[in-house]
Amino acid sequence: MTETSSPDAPPDEPAGPSASVLTGWRALLPDLAPWRASPDFRRLWVAGLITNFGSFLTFVALPVQIKELTGSAAAVGAIGAVELVPLVVFGLYGGALADAWDKRKLIVRTEAGQGILCAVLLVNALMPDPAVWPLYVVAAFTSALGAVQRPALDSLIPRIVAHEHLPAAASLNSLRWQVGGVAGPALAGVVVAYAGLGWAYAVDLVTFAVSVALGVGLTASPASKEARRPSWAAIAEGARYAWGRKELLGTYAVDLAAMFLAMPLAVLPFLADELDADWSLGLMYAAIPAGSLLVSVSSGWTSRVHRHGRLVVLAALGWGVAIAAAGVAGNVWLVLLCFVLAGACDMVSGIFRGAMWNQTIPDELRGRLAGIELLSYSVGPQLGQVRAGGTAALAGVRASVWSGGLLCAGAVGLLALCLPTMMRYDVRTNEHAVRLRERRAADAGD
Repeated sequence: MTETSSPDAPPDEPAGPSASVLTGWRALLPDLAPWRASPDFRRLWVAGLITNFGSFLTFVALPVQIKELTGSAAAVGAIGAVELVPLVVFGLYGGALADAWDKRKLIVRTEAGQGILCAVLLVNALMPDPAVWPLYVVAAFTSALGAVQRPALDSLIPRIVAHEHLPAAASLNSLRWQVGGVAGPALAGVVVAYAGLGWAYAVDLVTFAVSVALGVGLTASPASKEARRPSWAAIAEGARYAWGRKELLGTYAVDLAAMFLAMPLAVLPFLADELDADWSLGLMYAAIPAGSLLVSVSSGWTSRVHRHGRLVVLAALGWGVAIAAAGVAGNVWLVLLCFVLAGACDMVSGIFRGAMWNQTIPDELRGRLAGIELLSYSVGPQLGQVRAGGTAALAGVRASVWSGGLLCAGAVGLLALCLPTMMRYDVRTNEHAVRLRERRAADAGD
């Protein structure tokens, strides 16, 4: 970073190079403007932090339980298969619901439903002989409820956060996710090993109860006047809009390729075994979110980047290379370092994908486009679990990881060549970004 003088430094700070350095470091810190300006954003952020922490406990406990009951990498990878259909169907329809219903009610009800499903996992874990089939059933229904909820959450953010603060809000929301993503899996490894699966599910259940209570306090967020009733025709309208926006299609395609080809989570329990490091499983799950967290806590620079499409592509390439390196590395600490680097790249891609979506999509279409976005960043990981588990069964765990990373890097490079509109995207001049910025300024003036 180039250091400059600091004319805005407080009077009690020394002038000269030291003040410049202080200002430079502050520029790296997350922009807290959305947190300061919006009480609803603060409440939503805290609720998300709490529930994400618990959900990551279950995220680790569920595949570990299936591994213990079946001993099969393919069975663990099959979680992605059973989650896929509900994710596709309810993600698209959930976007239409988010445009047509009160977003707050939709968020609270789906959160409560996921808490009930967590209670089912707890009861099953406490049985003398836990069954396997309830784990897949709960995974499918949890996927459906999450798919309905996520478009409502995503489309609520542009309503409660000022337009110019949306990149900062994306960074803060990512920071929230990573805090849970680091602490949850790391703690889950200890809880599952020493206290049992039941405790992991029990803590998750408590976090759902707390997040529901916080969600009830959100301001009502009814449908916009231009919104259409939920229907397949409304979903098709959103799909046509997305198809006409090639820079958006590029972000969907890049993320889908990266997650499908290079998501290693399904084979992590087996990778830990292969490296003779069972103790590292929780750290492996936490490493990718830890890398993302490092980017989030130093994300102040993201507000000064305007060519978002280029950063999405470069970060996705970095993700693929880092995952490939993890598959080749023979030392568990090098593997963890590669996963941290991969998480950092994934976070950069996520921040700028979110900025492109939130700063260019009109409010009346936001829920339906959020449903499509959900598919781009969720279907990929689900299919990726199936791919990783199947490839591991055929060619070995390490080959599953490194081959996926190389395929990801190649696919992203090819997409960048085929989608020049995404590479040219500039938030300062993009017609959709300019139009939405002017529209929100006019609404604020009224």
